[in-house]
This record gives sequence, C-alpha cells and structure tokens, in this order.
Amino acid sequence: MRRYLKNTKQITNASSAAQMARFEELAGIFQTYAKQYSFNELMLMVQGYQESRLDQARRSPRGAVGVMQMLPSTAADPSIGVKGIDASAEKNIMAGTKYMALLRDKYLNDPAISDKDKVLMTFAAYNAGPGNLNKFRRLAEKSGLDKNVWFDNVEVAASRIVGRETVQYVNDIYKYYVAYELVRRREAFRENQKSAISAEPIG
Repeated sequence: MRRYLKNTKQITNASSAAQMARFEELAGIFQTYAKQYSFNELMLMVQGYQESRLDQARRSPRGAVGVMQMLPSTAADPSIGVKGIDASAEKNIMAGTKYMALLRDKYLNDPAISDKDKVLMTFAAYNAGPGNLNKFRRLAEKSGLDKNVWFDNVEVAASRIVGRETVQYVNDIYKYYVAYELVRRREAFRENQKSAISAEPIG
C-alpha cells in the first residue's frame, strides 16, 4: 500500500460521491461476470474505472468503446462472440471480462504463477497485447528476474520494451483497487457499528 499509494499525481478521486454512485450502478453486472469467469469483481471494476471512469459513453480515437474500452471487432470475434458493446454497458463488461479470461487462460495457464500475478499480468496483456506480455516475460527471465511475478520483475522488463505506459496502467489499477477496498471496508464497518448500536437494549 505504501508503495502504490505514494505517487497519486495521476489518480483522480475514485471514492467521490459521483464515482461511487456509478460504481454502485454497475456493481451487479461486474459481480455476475466476475463470478462466471473467476475474477475478483473489485479488480475488474477498477480496471473499468481505469479504462473509462466507468463511462459507457466513452469513445477513444482508436475506436475502443464503453466501460472496458474494447474494439467492437475484438468483441465480435468468434473467440469472444459479443456484439452491441457500444450500446450496452452489460455487453461491454461481459465482453471485456470474457477477453480477460481468454488472455489469462491462454497465455498464463501455469500453476507456477500465483492468482494475483495472473490477474496483474492479464491486465498488462489487455493493455499492451499478449504478444508483448510474452516479450516482457522472456526478457525478465533473460535478465535474471522472475517471469512469473509482475511487481519488481516482469514490470521491469515491460518498462524496457514499451516504456512506462503498461507499468503505469497496472500500477494505477492496483491503486484504485486499494482505494475502493478501503472504502468498502469503511462502509462495512459503519454498517456493523449501526447494527450494534440498534441492537443495544434501551433503559
């Protein structure tokens, strides 16, 4: 937490009232597809926040659309098979999650990689492409680093090959994840306190 919250210059307030309202609006969709494809729903949500600020109306100059900023052609590919991602936040999130699962299962299907590092490196593949992820891991191994660990290992190789963009992308997702997790824990604590107070006998 100290490392990834130290530099917050490029991080917006992910826990503002407006962002939390959008967060709650899409939470059920993320939960559905995170469960279906075996992801942590909070990790997927912060990826959506990093991609588009959870804004389905967001469009990129490269043609990516929606919450997960996917190309409609990628989503419509038979390996994903989802059309209409420009018009539906649910279809957009479903396609993005299905693509994440494809990247994880095809390129990181190795029991030597921890679940956490599989997700972090899947984020890297989502951002830079699976071909580049393979290059990152090969260079990490060649450099005496651990090709199965993202932080301080594969991320070092990534910065050498493509610069800071992908490293910053994964780091920012982790920062937002910590921020959202802290907010969620705080809200749960408040609810528990309210319940405890209301349960106390009067008189």
